[in-house]
Amino acid sequence: MRKGKEHDGGFRREKGIDQPVVEESGRWEELNPEILALIFVRVLPVDEMVRNVPLVCKPWMEAVEGPCCWRDIDMAEWCQRHNESRAVDLAVRKLVHWSNCTFQRLSVYRLVNTGFDFVAKQCLTVLQIPMSEITDDMVVNHVKSLPNLRVLDISDCYNITVKGLEAFGNQCKSLVSLKRNMSPQRNWPNLAEPNPPVDDSEAIVIANSMLNLQHLELCYGCFGEGGLSEILTKCKSLTCLDIQGSWNVKLEGDIEERLQRIEYFKSPCAYIDYIDEFYDSGEDSL
Repeated sequence: MRKGKEHDGGFRREKGIDQPVVEESGRWEELNPEILALIFVRVLPVDEMVRNVPLVCKPWMEAVEGPCCWRDIDMAEWCQRHNESRAVDLAVRKLVHWSNCTFQRLSVYRLVNTGFDFVAKQCLTVLQIPMSEITDDMVVNHVKSLPNLRVLDISDCYNITVKGLEAFGNQCKSLVSLKRNMSPQRNWPNLAEPNPPVDDSEAIVIANSMLNLQHLELCYGCFGEGGLSEILTKCKSLTCLDIQGSWNVKLEGDIEERLQRIEYFKSPCAYIDYIDEFYDSGEDSL
């Protein structure tokens, strides 16, 4: 018989009896806060991280309420579920405070002027605020604080007009991606009626002030061939262009030929073409 204690294939042999060995491992709460933050950000949605994680233990609470968890503030899914501007404003303020003003990306829905006033003073590179109530005056007053902005999403922001768009273009010279998609119900309330009057003003502002754009989405815009021509002429770095639903654009003359240089292009009828192909393929499979 063997004497003493020894390990044998994951078991402890003691007095002739095999017992499983329980290896001691590090405790989660003893992990470095930066490592904890990386784990939380990767596996948990924002609302769960804010509501539940701080209740586990003090080290977890300190990790969540520290800047490492909030270098990117992505609340888009949470905002879609709550759908209330005041709640969004309060949540944004809390997370900006926890970030110690070190965050560079903000992604939210339905941000209001007070919230924008709070976040626009930070050194942002990504600002995604679709369906927000931000006004032109608020943009003009704060856009100088965003010289490093590279990605902007102001889709369905109806209080931002040509004035606000021009302010973004004049001050954010690093901008390479713009999403300005509008609701078809807003710009095209009755799809059975003729198209609304052509309005190239926003397209011309984009062409004149956002020369470094690589990615541009203008779905359901009111611009026509003139506005699109300006964009193609002046935004020479453009590689992705999406103008689905912008039915004032007829792709006539040399427009279609000039679009050949765009690597990824969705035409005004892209969605309709997709539906037609879907039904055609379905009929063929029957």
